[in-house]
Amino acid sequence: MSLPDARSPRAEGPSPPPGAAIATRLDALAWQDLAARLDDRGFATVPRLLDASDCRSLAALYDDDSAFRSRVVMQRHGFGSGEYRYFGYPLPPLAEALRAGLYGRLAPLANAWCARLGREEEFPRTLGEQLARCRAAGQERPTPLLLRYAAGDYNRLHQDLYGGLVFPLQATILLSAPQRDFEGGEFLLLEQRPRMQSRGEVVPLDQGDAVIFAVNERPARGARGFHRVRMRHGVATLRAGRRFALGLIFHDAR
Repeated sequence: MSLPDARSPRAEGPSPPPGAAIATRLDALAWQDLAARLDDRGFATVPRLLDASDCRSLAALYDDDSAFRSRVVMQRHGFGSGEYRYFGYPLPPLAEALRAGLYGRLAPLANAWCARLGREEEFPRTLGEQLARCRAAGQERPTPLLLRYAAGDYNRLHQDLYGGLVFPLQATILLSAPQRDFEGGEFLLLEQRPRMQSRGEVVPLDQGDAVIFAVNERPARGARGFHRVRMRHGVATLRAGRRFALGLIFHDAR
């Protein structure tokens, strides 16, 4: 099962609220297939999760200071080149709907991964309960973010941990159109298995596509059961244009 073509013209009439529209799109996904791909490779793509107008509305928020709690210039910290801004609470309705909807569908897989790795930790069913756990652990700062890259910018391979309480999956949604808005800037993943050389992956994305991937480590089945596979992610150098992306992390920061 796949999503309907979110780029096709919509019927006339009032638009549904962001939460209802996102819930409909998420319900249309084949979650068992997505979970199988995440188990197999540590990432899975979701084509056309957002339409072009959704992407433009989110990217346009970047210059609205009232929407954000902080701005990070990557060069100042050795993270790469470019910048990103962390949203403040309350999140924009579209970002909130995406975060809550994705979390509820990913929590069962997150718990299965913890069990395979021998961890007793169990994540609650809803994002609200998860964020309450974060607050109790002293992680109170929101982590969803908008990233902006210009020609020559890139993001070094990294992990978005932010504290001791880490939800093992996250998502990135590309808000710009490759070859029209920018060139280069591919999404990158690096997998590190025990006693093996690292494996790199370029993940093709179009405007509105999402990639769901492991934050830190995931279980992989071996001859003696499951073992840990470490993951890092980043963005290749932009050759031209400007690239915006939405990052959704399901744990908050200290």
